[in-house]
Amino acid sequence: MTATLLLLAAVFAGAAAALGHVHRPGVAGEAGLAFWLATAGLWLLATVAVSRLARLEPRAPAARRVVDAAVPLAFGAFLFFLWEVIVVGAGVPAVLMPAPSAIAAKFVASLPTLGADFVQTFVKSVLSGYAIGCTAGFLTAIVADRVPFLKRGLLPLGNFVSALPVVGIAPIMVMWFGFDWPSKAAVVVVMTFFPMLVNTVAGLSAAGPLERDLMRSYAAGYWTTLLKLRLPAALPFVFNALKINSTLALIGAIVAEFFGTPVVGMGFRISIEVARLALDMVWAEIALAAIAGSLFYALVALAERGATFWHPSYRQ
Repeated sequence: MTATLLLLAAVFAGAAAALGHVHRPGVAGEAGLAFWLATAGLWLLATVAVSRLARLEPRAPAARRVVDAAVPLAFGAFLFFLWEVIVVGAGVPAVLMPAPSAIAAKFVASLPTLGADFVQTFVKSVLSGYAIGCTAGFLTAIVADRVPFLKRGLLPLGNFVSALPVVGIAPIMVMWFGFDWPSKAAVVVVMTFFPMLVNTVAGLSAAGPLERDLMRSYAAGYWTTLLKLRLPAALPFVFNALKINSTLALIGAIVAEFFGTPVVGMGFRISIEVARLALDMVWAEIALAAIAGSLFYALVALAERGATFWHPSYRQ
């Protein structure tokens, strides 16, 4: 393990030196063969280091969690390093691909604008549409489970609607609900309703026959069985839908803003800045969306861990 850590330290030291060198006058945009050979060697060394890190299996649970987190972090950090040195060293025009450092600088300089876009798109459109769509899908699934003909009729419809492209739904919702955030929330509702419906219906059938027989032997009725057996057994399916919808909701809201919105929002900003060829701002918005979506997904996954700790997938 010590050799792996030393190898990683050497890789990061080499990467820091390469980043400092590539930004020097006379090197940026004109990096020579020696620099690219050194970068290729550093890439091979990083591949070996991350591979060795991924094979480590510490006995202590805390150390294992650190290793599990360190592997993707190290891999992602080196990808950003390669992005930076290739773009800067080769002199790639910013209009085609800005460097991560330029994107980060634009992100920091545009925090007020990004904050307003975040509130408009994520707080207003995504969260409201996500809550309405997931709640409606969950409650409809319970009703469909109780009414067999409704279950047979809704599931094929759900598969059909799930295949509809958001670019076809968004203009219709804008015409129905206007240009502000309610139309984007309506798109999110449509996109999140049926994944929750389908997953919850499947989850309500997850309880095994032995458990159902046990509840019948206790003379438990439908609602008692639902609350004490079938809904707990369906929780992994429900959280699976919540995690899927956490990404679908953000994608749907951003795409819907391309078809009409006030002069604020992530989708609006991306479409406007692309037209201006301001790719650094476009990437700053993409970074904001990625951060917001990842944190949202992580919160749902954390809630899942707390609610389904009994599930076999979480047992040590």
